[in-house]
Amino acid sequence: MPPNPSSGQKMMRASIPKTAFALCLGLFACDLQAQAEAASPGKARELSSAAERIFKDAQPRLLQIRTLLKSTQKQASLGSGFIVDARGLAMTNYHVVSRYALEPQTYQLKYAAADGTSGALRLYAIDVINDLAVVRLEAPPGARFRPFEFDAAAVTGKLTKGERLFSMGNPLDLGFGIVEGTYNGLVEKSYQARVHFTGALNSGMSGGPVVTLKNRVVGINVAKRVGGDLISFLVPAEAAHRLLEEARTREEMDAPGIRGEIVAQVLRWQDGFFSALKTEGFREVVFGSYRVPESRAAWFDCWSETNRNARPKPKSLLNESFCNTDTGIYLADDTYVGSAMIAHTHLKNVDFNAVQFARETNDNTKNGFYGWGRGVTAYDCREDFLSGVADMNRPVLRLTWCARAYHDFPGLYDFRLFAVTQDRNDEALISKLAMAGVSFEHAILISRDFLAMLKADHDLD
Repeated sequence: MPPNPSSGQKMMRASIPKTAFALCLGLFACDLQAQAEAASPGKARELSSAAERIFKDAQPRLLQIRTLLKSTQKQASLGSGFIVDARGLAMTNYHVVSRYALEPQTYQLKYAAADGTSGALRLYAIDVINDLAVVRLEAPPGARFRPFEFDAAAVTGKLTKGERLFSMGNPLDLGFGIVEGTYNGLVEKSYQARVHFTGALNSGMSGGPVVTLKNRVVGINVAKRVGGDLISFLVPAEAAHRLLEEARTREEMDAPGIRGEIVAQVLRWQDGFFSALKTEGFREVVFGSYRVPESRAAWFDCWSETNRNARPKPKSLLNESFCNTDTGIYLADDTYVGSAMIAHTHLKNVDFNAVQFARETNDNTKNGFYGWGRGVTAYDCREDFLSGVADMNRPVLRLTWCARAYHDFPGLYDFRLFAVTQDRNDEALISKLAMAGVSFEHAILISRDFLAMLKADHDLD
């Protein structure tokens, strides 16, 4: 599962009483600060003054972006943004403005600047693949704004790993603030370009700028990893700079056409994704007395497990592998697309009779259903047998192929393919392929390639 947008994170509360926790944390922090300043007083002051200078210069160009429910004029979501053009264009995340983009009749956008000014926003461009949006501030004719500039090295992908960066935004609606962190290059094992930022992003900072010591933009706050320490993610400056250049020549987006534009962007992305997947190809992996396909692509992350050491002793031995893409394209609060999963389970009978082993195999086939469950139709499934081919070492397979459609995004589907071998009574292979938010054509093509590589290493009857 991909990282959740930072605007959607929930703040975890400690069970320690608030006053006791604050006292302990305060004493500990003060002690560390005292030690640090005693060891290197100039260093501590240097870090503080750099952040102070950057924030003071950036503050007039920072925005809080609010999505309001029209009927109540109360906020439904909060995020951040920053001015990128003298005529009032501003950058933020797509997920910050997505409710308005999908339901402009229900929601409206407003901004609040650090200097106390506020007003309405208009949507000019979106890039759902990179989770970006460009909006324009409503302002009097001829009004001019002082924009942020993009860092040239970041736009061309030449930023140095380890460089100090500063993230800004309005965390948890507490007011504008600044956070220091480190640039750690692009995330590995990911088809989507995301910068690994060692800094503390929190809800409400999504869409805010991340800058260098010279206050040049290198990325946009987008997400954090729950369960990790200071693992945060940025949209690279290159994607933001490209979208800004497109937005400068566009008019305000036509509300009825936004959903169609979203689907078109996802389908174009899929053409590249599945082309790359096919180029990388599959490799054969031995699983018991079978051979199965796994993608060669580096952006598939694979794990495995076994029940061999389980207690009580299992009546069938299970070995399983699970590979999934670390990708996820946010379309709406309940809709993520663009991910794929390949899983294989090998079962070897130990102490079941033939009927019991068949039931055990069938139960394992039902496990591992994949994908988000809202905003879609019910799954429509078909079951059939694929004949074995002895000279190709392909056993008879029982196939279950399921699909469901997205209500709000015509042309996108979730797919699940289950293939179960039918050639032995004491051994079975269960292979699964799942894709979220793909076109029908891509699902068919990748399913065919996947099934063609399921083979047996033993003699077929």
